[in-house]
Amino acid sequence: MWSRAIPLLDPAAAAARLRGRPGLALLDSAMRHDALGRYSYLAADPFGSFRVRGGRAFWNGAPVPGAPLEALRAVLAPWRIEPDPDLPPFQGGAIGTIAYDFGASLEQVAPSARRAGLTDDMAFNLYPTVVAFDHPAGTCHLIATGLPETDPDARARKAEADLDALEAALDRPEPRVEAGPVASLAWRSNFTPETYARAVERVRDYIRAGDIYQANIAQRFEAALPPGFDAFAFYRRLRARNPAPFAAYLEFGDLTVASSSPERFLRLDGRQVETRPIKGTAPRSADPDEDRARAAALLASDKERAENVMIVDLLRNDLSRICAAHSVAVPSLCGLETYAGVHHLVSAVTGTLREGADGLDLLAATFPGGSITGAPKLRAMDIITEIEGDARELYCGAIGWIGFDGSLDTSIAIRTVLMDGRRAVLQAGGGITLLSDPQAEYRETLTKAERIFAAFASGDPT
Repeated sequence: MWSRAIPLLDPAAAAARLRGRPGLALLDSAMRHDALGRYSYLAADPFGSFRVRGGRAFWNGAPVPGAPLEALRAVLAPWRIEPDPDLPPFQGGAIGTIAYDFGASLEQVAPSARRAGLTDDMAFNLYPTVVAFDHPAGTCHLIATGLPETDPDARARKAEADLDALEAALDRPEPRVEAGPVASLAWRSNFTPETYARAVERVRDYIRAGDIYQANIAQRFEAALPPGFDAFAFYRRLRARNPAPFAAYLEFGDLTVASSSPERFLRLDGRQVETRPIKGTAPRSADPDEDRARAAALLASDKERAENVMIVDLLRNDLSRICAAHSVAVPSLCGLETYAGVHHLVSAVTGTLREGADGLDLLAATFPGGSITGAPKLRAMDIITEIEGDARELYCGAIGWIGFDGSLDTSIAIRTVLMDGRRAVLQAGGGITLLSDPQAEYRETLTKAERIFAAFASGDPT
């Protein structure tokens, strides 16, 4: 491993200097937090791409035999590198996405009938260099692996050359972002208030029948983008309006992903596992007293706490499938976290990965996340498919990194927009229980989406 320290940069400003390079990827702790929002990572110029489409895996366009996760394991195996403990956790590896619909290949659940075809089931690029930002420490590290070279001398020469090129690119002036006013987009949903209310009642009927305890139901918004729309300028507005500890900006050819997710899905550090489910939401208020009252009401809500506890139990079960016996714990239950537009109830579930298992086994045992499916998970997934109709694609899947050392950190792909140059797609949902009020649940989906809508309408890239 080769590294070089440079003065700390703003991650978005650094990303602007690398625009135009293939596979630009920014994992952005836009909301600073010593634990959750400590690191940001920036990469470009991958040496390989891993994709899964229709159940088949491809490496640089060529088919890879085996099931998708086995194929990914085989692709990553030649590049195994031991990490430097003095550097931030991600020191090169895969950055990308896993679509929610990939879960249908892991469990016996019904696949969605209607799919827009925007995303692959899995899309990861492999990066030999990374810019790692440690925000609390005020440091920035350029990290190079020298891959895909394998000869020691050739690797060392390539790593030094990569560091020189990256430092030079980041040292140039930041390009000026010209983003004129964007007219409010004409968003269309696959639900109306009335049909969403009927969907809530259908879930409640399933709960009364004993099929499930809760299910997450989302609506899908789509809008045409104007010619020349700048997706990166939009992302900068989004991170300013709705900063989140697991924000992301990823370019996959014609497809761009912009996310302001507040929710960690899985982190694997050594053999230690953490997941942080969000269940329970209240809108913020501009009035400080009213805002405090809303936060207090959320903490005191029997309905919201019950919803959170049910998902914690689900995740304890999921982690117990892959973690060492008696290692799964809940160090935080229904804690309050506050974001730009909402308050959330968040819990933490931890465990120790059992011997012989790796991060891909962990994904197989837990994907998709229980907080955005329901309980019991598999029956809830079937009900989601039945009621929503449209495939979720990336929404409620995962975004993040898998290191060359086997560690990983991923978010739940919520508050996330897909853009293909012609259209933008955004989804927002909420957990439905027997105590749910249909109108309140519909309003919650709009609360979760409103800051993203506003970022499209703003002309200031920030």
